[in-house]
Amino acid sequence: MRSAIVNAKRIVVKVGSSTLCYTNGHLNLERIERLVRQLSDLANQGKEIILVSSGATGAGLAPLGFKEKPRDLVLKQAAAAVGQGILIHMYERMFREYGRTVGQILLTKEDSTGRHSYLNLRNTLHTLLQLNVIPIINENDALAVDEIKVGDNDTLASLIVPLVEAQLLILVSDIDGLYTGNPHTDPDAVLIHYVDKIDDTILRYAGDAVSGLGTGGMATKLKAAQMVNALGSHMCIVNGQKENSILNALDNEGTWFNGASGTNMNARRHWIAYRTKPRGTIIVDAGCRKAIVDKHVSLLPTGIKDVEGRFLEGQVVDIKDEELNTIAKGVANYASDEIRLIKGHQSSEIDDILHRHDYDEVVHANNMVVLEER
Repeated sequence: MRSAIVNAKRIVVKVGSSTLCYTNGHLNLERIERLVRQLSDLANQGKEIILVSSGATGAGLAPLGFKEKPRDLVLKQAAAAVGQGILIHMYERMFREYGRTVGQILLTKEDSTGRHSYLNLRNTLHTLLQLNVIPIINENDALAVDEIKVGDNDTLASLIVPLVEAQLLILVSDIDGLYTGNPHTDPDAVLIHYVDKIDDTILRYAGDAVSGLGTGGMATKLKAAQMVNALGSHMCIVNGQKENSILNALDNEGTWFNGASGTNMNARRHWIAYRTKPRGTIIVDAGCRKAIVDKHVSLLPTGIKDVEGRFLEGQVVDIKDEELNTIAKGVANYASDEIRLIKGHQSSEIDDILHRHDYDEVVHANNMVVLEER
């Protein structure tokens, strides 16, 4: 793992609001300068850097006279609209002093999950990197509502990793890494330096506390690690309040999550698993469930018990067992009304029922991601 860290060519770095802003809403210029200097130094080493930056809403608080982050959505959007300009201006100015050019990309959930938008975003990011530009990405909080929000930049950063085929994600936070308990309240809490696999024990260590300006706690960081490790990429959490924490991350500072133990999921399967909203549900019997989980086979109509919701051919669906546990996600070859007609039948009967027989499989194994392992 050590060589993979040092040799990482493309790195996504996410920095949170609590690192960039004081609690009163003013920018922490010393930390921003420290961040910019470290990223510029990595770029000087020949590494390609993508920065996912929080802080727009926080940066807009002081200019608008807010003493804390408002709860009202419209006021949050107003703060973000003001803060986005302030933040990118500061980044552009500081990066320019180190000889680096930056470009801003503001996203909503649809931009990073819709297949067409996903491909356009990927092309834009690869072009910026080819031009030696450091992309600075943030969710477009000035426009986003709950229905189109990614929700937190830990998740957003993990979604950027497959787009740019990054080998490493660094989450810059206000904590040293993952502890066995809350270090602020538990004197016996111990920092975990290395996580080979995220299991139930690791998940139990995550609390749900967030800082005054942030939106993501340790649970969102573990979710990000699962998404990144599934690709075979590494992730680490470092404390942005420490000197040279990002540069020191390459010397194993913080908590490291090993991507080598992941499934090396390709970009399409990753899109199905993490970037899509299922449009409906297919419920399968016990025998079909066992075949999918144990052998990762295609879903045939004979094993289908029921269909929930309405969806079209080519849309992503959840595949659940009879206890309604989600065992897989996949792209349906038939619409929901058609599947209701052919469920429980053999594939050879599809033509007689639908008067067409485009596929033997309702969901092909190549377009399916198994979420529950044996």
